[in-house]
Amino acid sequence: MFIKVLTKEFGGKKHYYASLVENKRVNGQVVQLVKANLGPVTEDQIPFLKAAYAKKKPRLIYDNEPPRGENSF
Repeated sequence: MFIKVLTKEFGGKKHYYASLVENKRVNGQVVQLVKANLGPVTEDQIPFLKAAYAKKKPRLIYDNEPPRGENSF
C-alpha cells in the first residue's frame, strides 16, 4: 500500500487530496484499488504521510543526537 496524492488547481491555487492505494493484479493487469480517501492535505503534510506508509521507514534525527558513525566530544 502507498499514499497517492492528486493535485487539482482551482482559481490559480493548488489543492492536494490523498488516498491510500493498493496495487493488485486482476486478470493479468495491475489495478490500483483505493482503500481509503484521506481527503484534503497541505503540501507540508505530504512527505509525512508518504513516510508513514513507506516500506523502509526513514530514521528520525533529533538535534541532540549525533549522526551515526561520528563521535561526540
